[in-house]
Amino acid sequence: MDIKEAYQILYSGALIALIVLIGAMLVRAIKGPRITDRIMSINMIGTMVICAILILSQLLKETFLIDVALIYAMVSLVTVLMLAAMYIPADPKIPDLGGKRGAGGAARTQRGKKKRRSRA
Repeated sequence: MDIKEAYQILYSGALIALIVLIGAMLVRAIKGPRITDRIMSINMIGTMVICAILILSQLLKETFLIDVALIYAMVSLVTVLMLAAMYIPADPKIPDLGGKRGAGGAARTQRGKKKRRSRA
């Protein structure tokens, strides 16, 4: 086995691993309990596709695929930023816990309150 065959095996194994991971992220994008999980998995899929394109460029000795990967990276960035701007609120509301606060919440409210002077 020479070095070219070793690299071919390495690149093929990396591509197979990326395909499996892309499948796992696709399941996460569909199932994900929250919208943030779905956006993160879409971002991960984009990153793994970029890696796969770069590995293919080395495997096939085609340098134009590097340019394709760079353009795909820019499109992926803009897509994730747009999804985050549309679906993640800028001012998230604090969930109401039914009047029950933990020690951290009680300590925070006590520090935030000013002591009132009694007028006598």
